[in-house]
Amino acid sequence: MFIRLNILFFHSTVIYHLLSLLSERPPHLLSLLSERPPMAAANHSPSSPYSCGKDSGPVIPTTSLVTFLERIQETAFQTYERSKFDHKDFIDLSLKFDLSTTVKAFDEISKTENGSVSTKDFEEFIGKWFKSAGEDLVYVEPMDFETEPHGFLPKVENPEVRAWALEVHGLWKKLSREVSSSVHDHPELHTLLPLPVPGMIPGSRFREVYYWDSYWVIRGLLASKMHETAKAIVTNLISLLDTYGYVLNGARAYYTNRSQPPLLSAMVYEIYNRTGDVDLVKKALPALLKEYQFWNSEIHTMIIHDAENCNHSLNRYYAMWNKPRPEASAIDKRFASKFLNVNEKQKFYRELASTAESGWDFSTRWMRNPSEFTSLSTTTILPVDLNAFILRMELDIAFFAKIVGEDAIAEDFLTASHTRKKAFNSVFWNENMGQWVDYWLNYGAEPKEPQTWEAQNQNQNVFASNFVPLWIDLFNSDTPLVEKVTRSLQSSGLLCAAGIATSLTNSGHQWDFPNGWAPIQHMIVEGLWRSASIEARKVARDIAERWIRGNYVAYKKTGTMHEKYNVEKCGEYGAGGIYRPQTGFGWSNGVVLTFLEEFGWPKDQNIDCN
Repeated sequence: MFIRLNILFFHSTVIYHLLSLLSERPPHLLSLLSERPPMAAANHSPSSPYSCGKDSGPVIPTTSLVTFLERIQETAFQTYERSKFDHKDFIDLSLKFDLSTTVKAFDEISKTENGSVSTKDFEEFIGKWFKSAGEDLVYVEPMDFETEPHGFLPKVENPEVRAWALEVHGLWKKLSREVSSSVHDHPELHTLLPLPVPGMIPGSRFREVYYWDSYWVIRGLLASKMHETAKAIVTNLISLLDTYGYVLNGARAYYTNRSQPPLLSAMVYEIYNRTGDVDLVKKALPALLKEYQFWNSEIHTMIIHDAENCNHSLNRYYAMWNKPRPEASAIDKRFASKFLNVNEKQKFYRELASTAESGWDFSTRWMRNPSEFTSLSTTTILPVDLNAFILRMELDIAFFAKIVGEDAIAEDFLTASHTRKKAFNSVFWNENMGQWVDYWLNYGAEPKEPQTWEAQNQNQNVFASNFVPLWIDLFNSDTPLVEKVTRSLQSSGLLCAAGIATSLTNSGHQWDFPNGWAPIQHMIVEGLWRSASIEARKVARDIAERWIRGNYVAYKKTGTMHEKYNVEKCGEYGAGGIYRPQTGFGWSNGVVLTFLEEFGWPKDQNIDCN
């Protein structure tokens, strides 16, 4: 009870200091903490997906346009062959005319009993009444792009690798977009949300700004000396946070029901570390405090009571949605068809959206039965990486508060970070494995009550996320710990020919074996590299070189960077999931440039796959 009271006292103390910080700012900033976040204002409390009764978690209302576009998507699903269908293409359409007129025209089209229309009629309707997906984004030349920036990748001595790096650097021009004037003038015609300044998209079907992608895009932009473009991305994310109370998964109306892994503070830190821009810190700090409040609201927090009689407040993903995800509505409904009643469907839909909030959509990591997709239980998991990101947020906020002279806030958040580190040791750490692992909440437990820690609730399956805490300085500064975790990584089975696999299970889901993803490579490599361990740093360099080789060879074969890669085979891009492999690609570009900046490439070192 004493520990629980300490947790409550900490949050009340932080809020007091936040209000003090904001007292001299405009009234709309004061509302950051004087008003509860939107999901709390709905006066709902979440229920466990496995408890009895109605799913009573919060739901953020959608727009009439999104609801109508779901009907269009369903019709496309009925009309086209599955291999020619991308559900997102139809939810991203923009109206040429007002919604009511368009709906009336759609209702008048002749349809079969299953809701399909002839391909000819459907395509004529789409062409007449809609602008193509992506037309509401306009190409814009990045303000600070140079063909070869001064001081670009000085450690890259190999001319072949340098030429490729400059091509990857050049991709920033292709991914630069701004929201069209139509979105600002007539937002009711678009699912795209208005943003104040140009930014970077990931690429291909991902036509809008995405939250956690942006961290690695920014890292790449900093390697490319594009500091102003990096700051613009932060400006856009802060705009979303100020509008909705949290940073959205992406800048679309159908993403307002969830966030993504919270890395805004890390973005601000990296930019400040390069530029020393105190004004950016002053601008970002109130927004980061607001985001911290969101992630520590009642729907995202759970209390775990450990063997030493201590309570630990930890976080989970929990989307504010219990319906099919609009961007994949037709497919989600098919998966949910096995459930017999509405409550079961709603619980499954919340799990789908919460898994999307995690960024790992989809993986056996979130399934109680790895062979059954509908056993997704993300809301009943305390993810080790999410809590690492929030630990990073606490450390960053303490750092920023110190910069702007808010010493009391800095002290509070430093205390919070050390409290969370203790929770990592008690709840997530598995000594036998030498890894931090996800913690499963008890089946059917009431979310408002503390749960007693049980060893059997640790997920002892190996996932790359088990090593993400190395990215946090509180852990990578502990050399004996780093060396133990490094040995565990080396024997885990995750290290492959072209990088780190996401899991050991070849399930067909894209966040499982044999796929490797740029963010995972970067966080683990950077954590190992920042340590004082010679062996860990050697492993970091080896992984980075494997990843660079695989990206290079795939680029030479296909002429593009890819969203994910097959780490089992050097030079092969990844597969799996519910959409075709995508190219472009923001975070892959960013990580390659970051690795080349840090590790370089010797003049006489071969770049091809061995």
